Amino acid sequence: MASTFASVATATATATANNPNAMFDLGLKVGHTFLDQGTARMIPGLERTMRELRVYFAVNNSYVKKKMTRVLFSFFFKNWKRVENDAMNSNANGAGAGLEPGGNKYALPTNDDNALDLYIPAMSLITYVLLCGLCYGTSGQFDPEVLPDVTTRCMVIQVIEVLLFRLGFYLMHIPANFMDLFAVTGYKYLGLTINMLTGYSLSLALVSGGHKGYYGMFLWTASAASYFMLKTMANNTPTVTASSGPKREFVVLAFAASQFASMWFLGQTKFLN
Repeated sequence: MASTFASVATATATATANNPNAMFDLGLKVGHTFLDQGTARMIPGLERTMRELRVYFAVNNSYVKKKMTRVLFSFFFKNWKRVENDAMNSNANGAGAGLEPGGNKYALPTNDDNALDLYIPAMSLITYVLLCGLCYGTSGQFDPEVLPDVTTRCMVIQVIEVLLFRLGFYLMHIPANFMDLFAVTGYKYLGLTINMLTGYSLSLALVSGGHKGYYGMFLWTASAASYFMLKTMANNTPTVTASSGPKREFVVLAFAASQFASMWFLGQTKFLN
């Protein structure tokens, strides 16, 4: 298995060196083949799910770099409005127009830095879990259960977040896409990864620098993630909501505060030193 992974990694690295978008092209080709051959139709609902997910993984290197910068340094950006898909706007009565899940109302991530994706959250979560395992291992406290425990904890907290977000939209009588909610709540894993990497690096360089470095970086990344959530939700939540529901401003502020709270709760600092 190790040799197989090494061969795949070598081939991927070579392809990426020749074509920066090789991974995106390969994933898109595999997805098209999976759908076109009818394999997804064998499982009820899987084909529709795959088509919806494909939009959230339509990324390239340029988008990933810009999005990571936007998440980590959100205070320095002013434009948060998503680019709408002209093809959808020209056919307002067409299937998928509007806010229905799966309707491509907005441009793909490759064409809009403000688009929502699941690639960065997924890769950040994997990196964060592996860093936690590395930190536990270097302290002599590693256990195989560490990785699934950290992963489960992250996923449970995110599912709770998504459900609470969905409840907030429901009380305001506003439709919400679950995929969008999973995407926007998943960007905090990037900040958690930076926090853990900083704390781990300083714990190796300085005897007592791990916790200080982690919490120092946490203040920045958590604030940036909260501001990112605030601006994203403020620009994607209609200004007119149900009069019987909660105030839009309070709900948006609660969304932003949730990122600071969840990042604090998910932090793994026990063995940084």
